[in-house]
Amino acid sequence: MNETAVRPGSAQALLDVLLDASFELAQREPILGPALRRLAGPAPSLAGWLARLLGGRLADADINAARLTNLFLGQYRHAPQLLQLAVGDVAAILRRDPASRGALDVVLHHKGFKALLAHRLAGSLWLDGRPDMARYLQEMAGRVFSVDIHPACQVGAEVMLDHVTGIVIGETASIADGVSIMQNVTLGGTGKHAGERHPKIGTGVLIGAGAVLLGNITVGARARIGAGSVVLRDIPAGATAVGVPARIIPAAGMPAPDGVPPPAEDMEHAGRGRVRAPAP
Repeated sequence: MNETAVRPGSAQALLDVLLDASFELAQREPILGPALRRLAGPAPSLAGWLARLLGGRLADADINAARLTNLFLGQYRHAPQLLQLAVGDVAAILRRDPASRGALDVVLHHKGFKALLAHRLAGSLWLDGRPDMARYLQEMAGRVFSVDIHPACQVGAEVMLDHVTGIVIGETASIADGVSIMQNVTLGGTGKHAGERHPKIGTGVLIGAGAVLLGNITVGARARIGAGSVVLRDIPAGATAVGVPARIIPAAGMPAPDGVPPPAEDMEHAGRGRVRAPAP
């Protein structure tokens, strides 16, 4: 099946791609065959595939893979929108990450995808009134994927956490649809204040590697945060923020012309993509 069939909301299409690609991979690399057959299970479903994948990755001496898989399957049945979000995340990574070699490659090997998969499940548990299980899952994901994302943090659709190592996101942070975040990014607070104390990230934002955003600030839609920047105040929509502390560079020609993708899609960390003419 063509990879272009993997579109946001198309859970069956993603499952079909995974099954076809895993069959081909098992022929090329027989040593991976048993693992791929275990992921598919006796009655293949996207929920089963993802639950077994993540359960196997996060299992430890206290909670084995089977129990985690059952927990995740229960959450997917209870909140089927989690599957649609997973499909959207895969589609986003395929569009934005040139290192991705297909949907199976993303699901098996993209650490950011699995970290976000774990966070979405933890967030579902949090909303279901199971904060202790959610926090336990947060800790397990942190140990395996080297991230720390509070389960109360709200994350929109089609989000990419690229490389993911070192990402820290606080409890009252929120991330809108279509955002891309690179490694070692912090969305943190400025002290021990309670209440809203973490950044709010708008649609289509790109946050470069090592950026630190602190406090209850807002980053407007389609903004770009340069690598290594320290952001302590609101960033207008469409602007670029760079430096320590970050200074704001207004976007040329804002709003963007029709056809110019947001920073999270063009992945132009230097800001060139914001002023390019749309493709013919």
